[in-house]
Amino acid sequence: MDKPECKTCGMRVLCEENARSWIFFLIGIIATVSIRIIEPLNAVDPIYGKISWYVGVTGFFIFFIYKYRILNKRAKIIKETGLIEKLSNHKLLDPADSILLSQIVCSQTSWKERTNFFVIFGLSALALAVALVFEFRN
Repeated sequence: MDKPECKTCGMRVLCEENARSWIFFLIGIIATVSIRIIEPLNAVDPIYGKISWYVGVTGFFIFFIYKYRILNKRAKIIKETGLIEKLSNHKLLDPADSILLSQIVCSQTSWKERTNFFVIFGLSALALAVALVFEFRN
C-alpha cells in the first residue's frame, strides 16, 4: 500500500512498492545467496556449484542493470533541473524544486535496498567465517 505522499510523487516510479521492485529485490537476494553457497555446493557436487555461480552472476547482472537505470533516472532529473547548482549556490528553491528535492530524498528511504545490502554484507561475513574455519581446521 502506498503512503499518501507517494501518490503524487515524481519519484514514485523509482521507489514505490510494486511487483517490479519486489521481483528485483528477490533477484538480488537470490543472487547473493547463490554466490555465497558456491563452495559448499562444490563439496556436494561440482555441478551444483556451477549452477549456483551462473544463477548468482546472472542475478547480479539483472539486478545491477535495474539499479543502474534507477540511478541514471535520478541523475538525469537532478541535472535537468540544475538542483545541485541551486543548492551549491545557496539559491532559494522555488516550490517545484523543493518538491523535487523532497521526492529525491524520499526515494532514498527504500527499506528493500537497505535490506538487500544487509543480506549481502551478512552472508559475505558468514561465508568468510565459514571458509576460514574450514581453511584452518585441517
